[in-house]
Amino acid sequence: MRKGRALFVSGSGTDLNAAGVAAQWHEANLVQHVDRLVRSFRQVVGRDLIEPASSAIETARRLYEAPFVVLSHGVQEDPILNYGNACALALWEMSFADFTRMPSRVTAEAVLREERERLLAIAARKGFIDDYSGVRISASGRRFQISNAIIWNVRDEQGTRVGQAATFDRWSDIET
Repeated sequence: MRKGRALFVSGSGTDLNAAGVAAQWHEANLVQHVDRLVRSFRQVVGRDLIEPASSAIETARRLYEAPFVVLSHGVQEDPILNYGNACALALWEMSFADFTRMPSRVTAEAVLREERERLLAIAARKGFIDDYSGVRISASGRRFQISNAIIWNVRDEQGTRVGQAATFDRWSDIET
């Protein structure tokens, strides 16, 4: 079981070097989205996702570089991922551009998607769940088990639900 260990994957389309990191987290729309993630987490879970920073852009940098996974999706009928920090991108072995074009359901194996949908619906009703576990699959087909994930509703400045997010720091590869 890995805990809080960021993975950095090199290779075609997935190089997460410092230049690649800097190209994403400071964009205005992502800074605003991170603010929503952090604020929503604090409101529904009752604690900070990351240590508060002096500016929104610093918060965005800290979350992107955090040693734990954070990802989110929108509210479409088949929700599309709209954020993944460096740890998430490395774990799923994807670039930010590829990750944020992927339907959220594709992060789970097909046979486990119904259970995933059931738990996401519970989180939508309750505001969050803090004991989610499940099997996920990376872009290369590597399977891994996540545990103790927190899933929460993301709300905009007016309180409208604009998506869901998840964070976890525990995962282990599944041997085939």
